[in-house]
Parts: sequence; structure tokens; C-alpha cells
Amino acid sequence: MRLLRFLPVALLLAIVLVAAGCGGGSAKVSSDSVAAVGNDQITKAEFNFLIAGAKSQALAAKATFPKPGTADYKTLQDKAMAYLVQEKELEQKGKDLGVEVTNADVDKQIAQIKKQYFGGSEKAFQAQLKQQGFTLPLLKIYQRGNLLSDKLYKKVTGNAKVTDAEIQKYYNENKAQYTKVESRDVRHILVNSKAKADDLESQLKAGGDFAALAKKFSKDTLSAVKGGKLTIEKGKTVAEFDKAAFALKTNEISPPVHTQYGWHIIQALSAVKPASTQPLSAVKETIRQNLLSQKKTDLFQKWLDGVKKDYEKSVRYATGYVPEATTTATTATTATTSSK
Repeated sequence: MRLLRFLPVALLLAIVLVAAGCGGGSAKVSSDSVAAVGNDQITKAEFNFLIAGAKSQALAAKATFPKPGTADYKTLQDKAMAYLVQEKELEQKGKDLGVEVTNADVDKQIAQIKKQYFGGSEKAFQAQLKQQGFTLPLLKIYQRGNLLSDKLYKKVTGNAKVTDAEIQKYYNENKAQYTKVESRDVRHILVNSKAKADDLESQLKAGGDFAALAKKFSKDTLSAVKGGKLTIEKGKTVAEFDKAAFALKTNEISPPVHTQYGWHIIQALSAVKPASTQPLSAVKETIRQNLLSQKKTDLFQKWLDGVKKDYEKSVRYATGYVPEATTTATTATTATTSSK
């Protein structure tokens, strides 16, 4: 069980949705920091702690950790920087919205994890941390970020609503997914040759046990173990099989039917169940929840995009810590400007 899988996180993806800014602004990076976001510093200690944590997790997973100076190591550094920059951005935006995560919030969440997944056992909890190369301080960092994202999501999307008109429109435009086509229960035996199919047909007409013959001879192993039984929907099987199966009377056995898979003997076990459409009343709340979830996702993504834009010129990096994407973007902008 991966540790981050059992964290009660509503928006773990928000960790990577907001890229680091492109530099600029008036903030200066102090000598013991790797970057500045507005007036907040990201210290070398914070940065190195995440890198060390990544190394511990890699060792625990028996994975190769990239060597300093390699492209993979630079990618790892850039990911750590992007995470730390984003957290500073979200913390600052959160304050503007009256949203913050306290130490008590983090401690409460971790206590809940211990209770829910480890029965309150500190020993079992610590063993799981060790197994995955985590420490409690590192877990608290990520948990703080998860809680902040969750709180911001609720704040930003709290007024989202879905109207009855939107539900009706979605239902009308997607009615096919609420429609069940004609179906019936059948059973069949699939063999390679017509000669074998003719022989089986003769045995069945003489009173042979369909289920026993299907289990013994049918190439369709999935249905064979059930005596050849399956439920088919109109138009969902190969044309020859579909036509024959839906033309049979209940309990009638077909002559051999040839398809691309071989030769079939088919028996209809039920009457054809007519097509039906679920009424709006039966699916209205499901549609409402799906539309609301999508609307909230879109609202939050739009807000995150706005955060990214707001900080485009409010992030500075110390020499040697500039993310590759930022360097590339800056170089491209300079080249474009020079060519004009």
C-alpha cells in the first residue's frame, strides 16, 4: 500500500497544476534561499529536505536515485522547486481568501490516518512510513499541501450549482447512455467445424444435455463453464450470431451458424427483452452530481490558471536553481524579442 494512496486527499493533482512563475518582480532571493515568491523565501533547507525525502523513498522502493549533475537529477530538482513555489503561491492566495492550514489541522489529519488505516497503532503507522522511506516531518509537508488544496477547492467552488435546465439539456443530448437496447438470455456451443456442429445439433435433437455438451466442447471458455449461457444485446455481437439469436423462439435451438469465430449452436433461453430508456427522474440526481463535479473542476482549474498568471513576474530563483522550463521560456522570449 503506497502511503499517499491512503491520504484523504480531494485534490492531490493540484500539486502539479500550477507551474512555477517565470521570474521578475521586486523580490530578492536571500543567501540561504533557493527562490523567492513575492515576499516569501523558499530556503535551501526546505528544498534539500524534499530532495532527501525523494532519495529515501527511492531507496525504500529499491529504485535507482539519479546522480547529481545528470538530467534526471535536474528534473527531480525542478519538480521539487515547482512544488515549493506553488505551495507559497497557494498559501498567499489562501490568506487573501481567508483560507489557511494550521499545525493543528495537519496533526488532526494524521491522527485520522492512524485511526482509519492502522487502528490507532503508532507502531504500525511508523512501520509503514519506514517501509516507504517517509518520515513524519515529510508526511506533514505533503499533508499540509493536500489540506490547503482541499480547503481552497471548497472555497473557490462553494457556490457552484447545477440547474434543472442544465440537467435536462444533458439528458436530452446523452439519452443514448440511458437507453437499454433489446436483449435476451441465450446459450451456445462454439466449435471449429460444421461437421462437429452438425453432430452436436443431432445430439441435442435427440435429447442431449446442452450445458454438458457446451462445457465439454465449446471453444468459448468464458461461457462454457456456465453451460454456454450469456446475455446478449441487440447489435453487440457479430452480425450472423445476432441475427440468428434474436430470430429464435424461446427454447428453440438453431441449426449451425457460421461466424468469423467458427460454428455455433444457439439456444434462446428467454423472450426478447424490449429496449427501454431510463426516465429523467431515475437519473436526475446522478446527472446533477456529475455535472456539479465537472463544474467545480473547471472552476478550480480556471482559478489555478489565474494564480499562475498572477505570479508570472513574482518569482525569482537563486543561481543554479532556475527550473529548466523557466530557462527555456526566458531564452525563447529573449530570442523572439531580439528578432523584432
